[in-house]
Amino acid sequence: MKTICTIILILTSFFHADKNLPVDKLDLKKYAGTWYSLYSIPTIFDKGSRETTTKYTLNKEGFYNVLTTYKKPKDEKIYSRNSKMFPLEDGSNGELQAQFIWPIKVDYWIIELANDYSYVVVGHPDHKFLFIMSRNQTMPKKTHDEIVARCKAKGYEVDKLTAQFKD
Repeated sequence: MKTICTIILILTSFFHADKNLPVDKLDLKKYAGTWYSLYSIPTIFDKGSRETTTKYTLNKEGFYNVLTTYKKPKDEKIYSRNSKMFPLEDGSNGELQAQFIWPIKVDYWIIELANDYSYVVVGHPDHKFLFIMSRNQTMPKKTHDEIVARCKAKGYEVDKLTAQFKD
């Protein structure tokens, strides 16, 4: 009987867990522009970065030219890096790929996006990284807490999130 109850509990939690999937709809033109990375579980390219700002410019070929600016720990100099972002399929959903070094591409999923494009949550299918970004350098605490709770429900290790900007 214990075995049956355990199986039922596991299956129930599996089917009720929030899924880590890209958003269904993405307007590439609205997504373009400057985003401030407020909190992150960083990629290997972002570890130790702070005050990170990313500008997405949609080009005529249909992908983004990306300019990322950031500071390193204990250093006030502003560094920058160029990369590319490619929409998959017809570009209508949040499934994209980032290319930091040619020819390697990394899954870049927009897993949550405000209706007014005021904030975005970027994740990975295997939960390898997470970015909470905003059009502004700050975000209301309530909004932040709600986003973090949803990310935790999707399986992200939210205790690893670090703040990018000073509050």
